[in-house]
Amino acid sequence: MRIVYHEESKVFHLWNDKISYVMMVLPNGQLGQLYFGKRIHDREDLSDLLELAVRPMASCPFPGDRSFSLEHIKQELPSFGSGDYRSPAVEIAQKNGSRVSDFQFQSYHIEEGKPALPGLPATYTEDAKEASTLIIRLLDPVTNIRAELFYTIFAKEAVLARSVRYYNEGAEAVQLARAMSLCMDLPDCAYEWLQLSGAWARERHIKTRRLAMGIQSIGSLRGNSSHQHNPFMVLKRPSTTERQGEAIGFSFIYSGNFLIQAEVDAHDHTRVLVGIHPDTFSWKLEAGESFQTPEAVMVYTDEGLNGMSQTFHRLYQRRLARGKWRDQVRPILINNWEATYFDFTEDKLIQIARKAKECGVELFVLDDGWFGERNSDRAGLGDWIANPARLPQGIAGIAERIEGLGMKFGLWFEPEMVNEDSDLYRQHPDWILAAPQRAKSHGRYQYVLDFSRIEVVDAIYEMMAKILREAKVSYIKWDMNRSITECFSAGHLPERQGEVYHRYILGVYDLYERLTSEFPEILFESCASGGGRFDAGMLYYAPQGWVSDDTDAVERMKIQYGTSFCYPLSSMGSHVSMIPNHQVYRETPLHTRANVAYFGTFGYELDLNRLTETEIQEVKEQISFMKEYRGLLQFGTFYRLKSPFEGNEMSWMVVSEDKSTAIVGWYRVLNTVNGSYTRLRLEGLDPDFCYRSSQGGALCYGDELMNLGLCTTDATAGEVTAGQRPCTDFESRVYVLRAEQIHG
Repeated sequence: MRIVYHEESKVFHLWNDKISYVMMVLPNGQLGQLYFGKRIHDREDLSDLLELAVRPMASCPFPGDRSFSLEHIKQELPSFGSGDYRSPAVEIAQKNGSRVSDFQFQSYHIEEGKPALPGLPATYTEDAKEASTLIIRLLDPVTNIRAELFYTIFAKEAVLARSVRYYNEGAEAVQLARAMSLCMDLPDCAYEWLQLSGAWARERHIKTRRLAMGIQSIGSLRGNSSHQHNPFMVLKRPSTTERQGEAIGFSFIYSGNFLIQAEVDAHDHTRVLVGIHPDTFSWKLEAGESFQTPEAVMVYTDEGLNGMSQTFHRLYQRRLARGKWRDQVRPILINNWEATYFDFTEDKLIQIARKAKECGVELFVLDDGWFGERNSDRAGLGDWIANPARLPQGIAGIAERIEGLGMKFGLWFEPEMVNEDSDLYRQHPDWILAAPQRAKSHGRYQYVLDFSRIEVVDAIYEMMAKILREAKVSYIKWDMNRSITECFSAGHLPERQGEVYHRYILGVYDLYERLTSEFPEILFESCASGGGRFDAGMLYYAPQGWVSDDTDAVERMKIQYGTSFCYPLSSMGSHVSMIPNHQVYRETPLHTRANVAYFGTFGYELDLNRLTETEIQEVKEQISFMKEYRGLLQFGTFYRLKSPFEGNEMSWMVVSEDKSTAIVGWYRVLNTVNGSYTRLRLEGLDPDFCYRSSQGGALCYGDELMNLGLCTTDATAGEVTAGQRPCTDFESRVYVLRAEQIHG
C-alpha cells in the first residue's frame, strides 16, 4: 500500500495489491481524475492518461487553446459555473449572488491510518498500518473557501473511502448549496446499474438496467435513507456475474437524505456523484467555520459480484461496526410484538419468556407498549416511563424477573417520535418538526421530534439513560416509524432551515454516540418500520438492524438476498414468526422459516406456548443448530448461488475461514412434479478437501462440489411414492459440509 505524489508530472497515485487510484493537478490548477480500477504499475509520469481534444462548442479557460475544456475532462471536485455543464460536486452561493467557484490545488499531506469524521459515522482503523489517507487541499481564491479532499486506501482491500471538508477562511458567510462526498468520472458507459429498491415489507429488491445517455439516480428526501432506495449502487459490466467480471460498488455511510447519481454525457463518459441530496439542503458557513461531508466508499472487483460483496462485508463488519458486539455471536432472542402487540401484562410476558427459556432462547425483548399511556399507537410516545398498570415494578422489576429465569432482557424504544397524546408533547409542543401556520401531517398518529435541537436530544437522552442505569437491560431495539414532513425547526433562524434535515440526523447520531458510550455492554439493533433506515451509517452505532417488518420466509429470501450485496449477515436481524404470517398471510413450514432466518442474527417473533409439542421439539433443535453454527453463519464468507429474482429456486452458502466447514441453504418456492434431476454448484471450498454432507452423508471433493455440484434432487424428480419424504410448496434444506479428508 502506497501513496505517492510525482512532483514533476503533478500526479498522485494511490495503490495496494488490488487497486490503483490516479489523479493529477490539471493545467488550470484544478484536480483531475485519471484512473480507478485494477492495480497498475507506478511510473514517474502518468499524465498521458489525461486525454484532450478540440471539441466543437466547448467552453475553454485558456485564451487561444480549444483543447482544454472542463466539460470533457474527468475531475475530482467539479464546481458549478466553470464551463463543465455536467452536474457539479460543489455549489456555493456567495453574498454577491454568484455561485461560481474555482478550487485550485494548494498542498497535500499523507497520514498513516484514518482520521475520524467529527460527529459522523465512518470506517476506521485500529492500527495505523491498516490504511493510509491522502488529504489534498484546494482553495477558491475569490471566496477563500478551502476544500480538503480525504482519500483513504486500505492495505488489504480493494476499497477507497472519500469525503470532503470545507473551511471558510474568507471574511463573509457563504451558503453551501451542494456538497457531494464523492465524484467518480469514468471513461466509458458500458455498465449496468444495479440498485436495491422497494417499499415497506419488500425492501432492497435488486433492480438492474443499462446506463444510457442522460441522468439516472436513486435518493431520498424523506429525512431517512428509506425503504424505497438504499444508499448503495453498483456499476457492473454487462458480462459480470456473481462469479466473475468487473464491478464498482458505491456505498454512502449516511442515514438521511441522499443522492446517488450517474450521468452519461454525449461522449459516453460517466460521472457518478454520491452525497447529501442537494434538494432542500443548504448550509450557512460563517467565516471561520467548517463543514464535513459524510463518507462514501467505493469497492472495485474483477472477481464478480460475490467478490465485491465479500469486500463490503469484511470492511463493514470489522471496520465500521464497533464495540463489544462487533465480533461476538449474537444472542438468540424472542420478541413479544407479534405474540401480544399491545395486549400484555407482566405475567403474560413471563409466561412467554419461561417457555422460550425452556427451548434455549437467551434474550427476551419487550417491544412497544410498556411506557406512558401506550395502550395503542395513538398515545404515549415520548413518555419513557414504565406504565405501572402493566409493569408494577417498572423496567427494573421485569428485567430482574427475566434475569431470574436465566435470560437476558431487551427493551424497545422509539426515541425520535412523539404522540400528541403524551406528557412530552403537552409540555413542549414546539419540539416537533412542523411548519408555522401549516397543517401538520401525522404518520401512524405520531410526529417527529426536532433532533436538530440539542435540548430535545438532551431530554430524550436523560429519560433513556435513567432507565438503562436503573435496570438490567442487555439489548435495545431502536425503532423509527415515520419519515419527516413539514421540515421546519422552531429552534433555527430562517436562513438555517436548509440545515435542518442534516442537523436532525446529526442529532440522531449524537444520541446513539452518547448511549453506546455510556452503556457499551448493550447490544443495539436499529429499526425503522423494519428496513426504512437500514444503512451503513446506522451500522456504525448498531451492529445489527431489523431487515424488514416482513417476516414471511419467502419474502425474506428476496430481502436478505438483496441486502447481502452490501451488508454482512451479522448485521441482519432475522426471525422465525407465526403462521399465517402477519404481513402476507402465507403459511410456510417451520423448518423453512428457520432455514431462512439462520442466515442472519436469528430469533423468534411469536408465543412459543401456542406451538404443539412436535413444533416445540423442532424449535429446540433449531436453537441447538444455531448455537453450534452461529459463529460461521454470522461471520463466515458468504456466497450467493441462485437468485430468488430469477427463478423458483434460491440458494446461498457460508464457508469457514479455513474452508473446513460450509453451510448451504437451498430453497424452492413452489413444488414441481416429474421434474429434472438437480445439482447446485457451490463456491469457496478447498478443491482438495473431501466434504461429508449432513443430508445423505455423501463424501465429495471440493472441486466436484464446485464444478459438478451438490445433488439437490428430491421426490419432485419423477413420481412420488410411498415412504418418500413428502415435498411441499416452500420447501427448503440446509446442508452442513464438513471436511473429513484433507489432501495436499
